[in-house]
Amino acid sequence: MVELRISSTKQEELIDITSEVNKLIKDSSVANGLCNVFTTHSTSAVLINENYDSNVCKDFLKAINEAIPKQSNYLHDQIDNNASAHIKAALIGPQESIPIRDKCLKLGTWQSLMFADFDGPKKRIIVISILND
Repeated sequence: MVELRISSTKQEELIDITSEVNKLIKDSSVANGLCNVFTTHSTSAVLINENYDSNVCKDFLKAINEAIPKQSNYLHDQIDNNASAHIKAALIGPQESIPIRDKCLKLGTWQSLMFADFDGPKKRIIVISILND
């Protein structure tokens, strides 16, 4: 298990972590197996989506903000003013498990491994577990 440390630069953003995770896999002894990617923060998420066209990420953030607006009289906002970030992260989920083949994530042509931060900018920790077949 290794920790990937990243810093978000915006309040809400998607960060492509595919290359960083593939480098960790290449540096490991695992050629084929499974990679689990887990965020340790309750206002962030891990997902798989297209990143070839950056408009997909913009559309994703637009849609999730329309579905879960920042301000909606959330009770938690009386404490931290980030209730919508917790809700978004909970609905998307904190982890993804991706097969490893030939020392690389086995993603589809248009798929990227993305880290979503809904309460940035912040320094974040992502836990990567690389398991052998």
